[in-house]
Amino acid sequence: MEEEKKIRKPRGVAKLIPGKCIACGARCQSACPEDAIGMNDKGEPVINLEKCIGCRRCVKVCPAEALEMYYTPEEQKILAQIASSSKEPQGTSIEEAGIKEYKNVWVFVEHTEGEPATVSWELLGAGAKLASSLKVELCSVVIGDKVEKLCRESFAYGATRAYLIDAPVFHYYRTETFNKAICYLVKKYKPEVLLMGATGLGRDLAGAVATKLNTGLTADCTGLDIDEKGYLLQTRPAFGGNIMATIFTERTRPQMSTVRPHVMLLPQKDTSRKGEIVIESMLIKEEDVAVKVLEVVKDQRAECDLAAAEVIVSGGRGMSSGENFTLLQQLADELGGVVGCSRAVVEAGWMPAERQVGQTGKTVRPKIYIACGISGAIQHLVGMQSSDVIIAINQDKYAPIFEVATYGIVGDVFQVVPAIIDNIRELRAATDRKE
Repeated sequence: MEEEKKIRKPRGVAKLIPGKCIACGARCQSACPEDAIGMNDKGEPVINLEKCIGCRRCVKVCPAEALEMYYTPEEQKILAQIASSSKEPQGTSIEEAGIKEYKNVWVFVEHTEGEPATVSWELLGAGAKLASSLKVELCSVVIGDKVEKLCRESFAYGATRAYLIDAPVFHYYRTETFNKAICYLVKKYKPEVLLMGATGLGRDLAGAVATKLNTGLTADCTGLDIDEKGYLLQTRPAFGGNIMATIFTERTRPQMSTVRPHVMLLPQKDTSRKGEIVIESMLIKEEDVAVKVLEVVKDQRAECDLAAAEVIVSGGRGMSSGENFTLLQQLADELGGVVGCSRAVVEAGWMPAERQVGQTGKTVRPKIYIACGISGAIQHLVGMQSSDVIIAINQDKYAPIFEVATYGIVGDVFQVVPAIIDNIRELRAATDRKE
């Protein structure tokens, strides 16, 4: 078994090429995740071979290409064995040979004391398409206390296999325990893709896992796809939302992404689907965990659930003041919806941050989204452009919001919205009279 492990993981160590270092300012030292690089009096890196994990980060950042990977004669023989047994042509790198061991698409099932987060099921829908393209299995990962039911529920949303770690120590989410559990499963079963929700919990856990595994992570993705080489293409807004960047992880696995709630479509639930539950266990003692949960205090504020609303009436800078949002509230009440807003409104202090839609706010997918006085900056569009029907009201006929709108009304929001409210009330009154 030990010999098998050695064959699978030839890592090498970083080595300085004499005469090439330009003493650029210790970029390699700052890039090392294990503090394995020191500096001599000449400003050249001194590598602690016992601490080096062969992650290649120092090699990648060196502008003078003064660092290279060194492999012992034994490791070179192992690499030769991998190359000879691999279907890849000779010359395949150690990184490429290693990542071929990884397969299957995993989705982490987020929950709060057994209550699942909808984003997990949305990711199973997206993961199914990725798994189909890669011709691999779609698997769920469930960690908690008495949460086996979530494994069966994940089958209803498309998973064919569920990895379960169930123990009292996982009753409450804590970064330390869940991080160890996820990393244990990843190292043992080697998934090719690992998806998590871009929630408070998901962002916290994904960053910790990616750091521990020394792999790439793309946060807040709005699109996922597979290219012709089998890489996971991860699309997300960049540079303040001014462009959409597509990122892929070339040399490390798993390929990790987080996706906001309501960005992906919720797949159809089919309770007749079945799957395999793989039960694993980890020896984590409660007394060894640094963080203790003493009490859970739930937020008692009567805030609306913007992300779950089916009708959203949003206002932008064109509403002129916070007082004018009472007009939007009237329209929302008539439609059984809630009021949202753009970032500019929050920054002006007209509405609380909980109501913000957009890149730095919430991502929504309502049946009807009414944008009132919102110009349509890309930062706002990425948070609502997947709505079923978008109705835009703006005085500027060239406003970008009209490019994504299903219906556009060029006009004064203070004239159009009252007219819509009156019309809805007239229609409702006419219906009541007929009944």
